[in-house]
Amino acid sequence: MARFALILSAERFCKMTAFVIGQMQIHSRDWMDEYFAKIPDVVARHRGQFLVRGGDPESLEGDNALPDAAFIIEFPDRSFAKDFWGSKEFQALAVLRRTGSSLNAILVDKLA
Repeated sequence: MARFALILSAERFCKMTAFVIGQMQIHSRDWMDEYFAKIPDVVARHRGQFLVRGGDPESLEGDNALPDAAFIIEFPDRSFAKDFWGSKEFQALAVLRRTGSSLNAILVDKLA
């Protein structure tokens, strides 16, 4: 039993910082004022912080179309990122965002 508790304790301390990285194509701007006024607080409530927001994307390599905007959000670990993404608050904003944009987003871990 003590060994099991030690393993669980170690797992709790070994979690890695996680990043949500997104690339957005903007089709209309009607949704943007409300979305960008609310999203920072929703991210912060889930212990996230924007490292990049907008970011003035510039191509360095490849043929993919440049996004209109890009973002990187840092979270303490994947569980915080997934809780944020699945939250009612964020999903309500995502519905609003989808009225005028498309998004590709991935979740990655920081190097150990």
